[in-house]
Amino acid sequence: MKSGESYAAILQDIQFHPVTDAIMHMDFYQIFDDKPITMEIPIHTEGVARGVKNGGVLRYNLRRLKVRGLPGDLPDYIIANVTKLKIGQKLYVTAVTSDDYKIQHPDNTVICQVRTSRNIVEDLEDDEDEDEVAADEVPATETDDVAAVKEGEDN
Repeated sequence: MKSGESYAAILQDIQFHPVTDAIMHMDFYQIFDDKPITMEIPIHTEGVARGVKNGGVLRYNLRRLKVRGLPGDLPDYIIANVTKLKIGQKLYVTAVTSDDYKIQHPDNTVICQVRTSRNIVEDLEDDEDEDEVAADEVPATETDDVAAVKEGEDN
């Protein structure tokens, strides 16, 4: 401000020039220590899921959570521990609750899940192909086809 006063605020919106990416405009939201605010806070996962070690893939359904709380109590990011997730299991928002803030999503909202990998499915299909017999290894069969008999006689 021109008077040199400082205010506690958070960045609400920012606009960039489409070509030069220079900042064109910024909006700030003034916060007060005794008044709760609602913000979207990023989620950081911790650990390696058991299902990922077994060949699964960790898929993120949410990257940020909308939470409400006092500005001093809100974390910079929310840590979600995924080490116990097996293939097919999901991590819900109820697993990252805290007394410092209230999550604004329904309790059945999924943060991330371990899904089966397409590579595993392809590997299983390749194993089935090994049981099949190659075309040149197929034993000859007898035939009643007249044309086949005639071709054999011409030689």
